[in-house]
Amino acid sequence: MSNYVKSTNFATKDSLSSGDVNKIVKGTEIDTEFNNIATAISTKADTASPTFTGTVTLPSGAVGVTQSYGDNDTSLATTAFVQAALQALYPVGSIYTNATNATNPATLFGFGTWTAFGAGRVPVGFDSTNALFDAAEETGGSADAIIVSHTHTATVTDAGHSHQVDSGNQRTLQTGGVGLSDDGTATANATGTSTTGISVAISTTGSSGTNANYQPYITVYMWKRTA
Repeated sequence: MSNYVKSTNFATKDSLSSGDVNKIVKGTEIDTEFNNIATAISTKADTASPTFTGTVTLPSGAVGVTQSYGDNDTSLATTAFVQAALQALYPVGSIYTNATNATNPATLFGFGTWTAFGAGRVPVGFDSTNALFDAAEETGGSADAIIVSHTHTATVTDAGHSHQVDSGNQRTLQTGGVGLSDDGTATANATGTSTTGISVAISTTGSSGTNANYQPYITVYMWKRTA
């Protein structure tokens, strides 16, 4: 009881000679000491279920009862509780990311074996219906894929048409499906349906540069817990 101060030094009375009035232990002295002791005790916490006030300072190396990491009551947390909770949050196989700190999580958290993960890649969600994404840690894609520049062609088919030509008296002439009578009357002959073979070029699309197909991205440090 650090705040208890003894009022009477009873041990000094033993060295006094017999008959010295100060050798006598007085009732008021005993009463004062008991009162001082009672006051000091009332300011101390009980050993069973104590209630603390003010700032509680535990001694270095103090040992407490470690609660389950899922406990959410008002029990005090020990370092073992904190470590158990963190390890439950980051079990083996978990990915830890940090935007600015490249320190290995084993140093930051104080547990586990961690390896750098996913260099130059972005994660994608598991999809059992897509062969590209139906197993953990499948990889694919290419940072250097080229979107090829290309054109489209179209073939025009002539459905058939007629040519009308007016001319003087000439004998019948067949040229390119046009007939001329010898009395000067123009006649019209229709061409048959055919493919002309005309190719129509459509505007060029695509880009021939590398790295042109990246999605928007942001770089972070990623670590995978392996043990």
